[in-house]
Amino acid sequence: MATIKSIRSTIPSRYQKIKDNVSEFFIMLDRVYSFVLRFFKEVFLPPYEFKEVVKQCYEVGVRSFTLISLTGFIVGVIFTKQSRPSLTNFGAESWLPSLVSIAIMKALAPLVTALIAAGKVGSSIGAELGSMRVTEQIDAMEVSGTKPFKFLVCTRVIATTIAIPLLATYTALIALLGGYLNVSQNEGTSFTTFMEQAFEPLTFVDFWASLSKAVVFGFTIGIVGCYQGYNSTKGTEGVGKAANGAVVTAMFLVFIEEVLIVQIAGWFR
Repeated sequence: MATIKSIRSTIPSRYQKIKDNVSEFFIMLDRVYSFVLRFFKEVFLPPYEFKEVVKQCYEVGVRSFTLISLTGFIVGVIFTKQSRPSLTNFGAESWLPSLVSIAIMKALAPLVTALIAAGKVGSSIGAELGSMRVTEQIDAMEVSGTKPFKFLVCTRVIATTIAIPLLATYTALIALLGGYLNVSQNEGTSFTTFMEQAFEPLTFVDFWASLSKAVVFGFTIGIVGCYQGYNSTKGTEGVGKAANGAVVTAMFLVFIEEVLIVQIAGWFR
C-alpha cells in the first residue's frame, strides 16, 4: 500500500518537472528572440561605435591569425595526404587538386574557421561580458546613461560577422597552399597547374555558399557569446558557465547551419 502511494506521489512530481523544463525552454527561446531582435533594432541607430568595431575586429581577426594559419595549413596537408591513396587505387591522382579545392572551399575552410573561432573568440566574449555582468560594470554603464548593449554587444557581433569570413577565406588559401606543397612533393605538379586544376570545378554558387556560411557562422558565434555573457548570473560560477555555454551552443548551431546552407545551395546547382 505504501509503495502504491509513493508511486502515485512521484507521478505528479515527474509531470511537473517535465512541465517546468518545457516552460523554461520556451522562456529561453523568447529571451534569445528578444536579444536578437534588440540587436537588429540598435545596430542601425546612432551612435556608431566605429573605433570599438575596429578594435574588436583586431581582437577577433589578428589575434586568431597564427592559430588559423597553422590549422589551415595542417588541414590542407593532411586532407591531401589522406585522399591520395584512394585516388591512386583508381589511377586518378590528377584529380587530387580538384578534390582538395572542392572539399576545402565548400566545407572545410568555413567550418574549421568557425569551430576555432567558437572555441577561442566565443569563449572570450562570453567570459568577458559575463565578468562585466557579475561585477556590475554593465549595470553601472546603464545607470550612467550610456548604452552598454550597443557598445558591448553590437560591436562584437559586427566584428565577428566581418572577421570570420575574412579568416575563412584566408584559411582556404593557406589550406590550398598546404595541399599544393604535398602534391608538388609527390607528383611534381607546378603551382600554376595546381591552381588551374583546383579552381576549375568550382562555380560562383560554391564561392557564394562558402562566403554565406562564414557570414552566418560569424554572426552566430558573436550573438551566442554576447547572449551568454550579457545574461550571466551567479557570480564567478556564472562566468565559467557563460564561456562554456558560448562554445558549446555556438558549435552546435554551426553544424546545424552547415547542413541547412548546404541544402539551400544544392537547390541552386
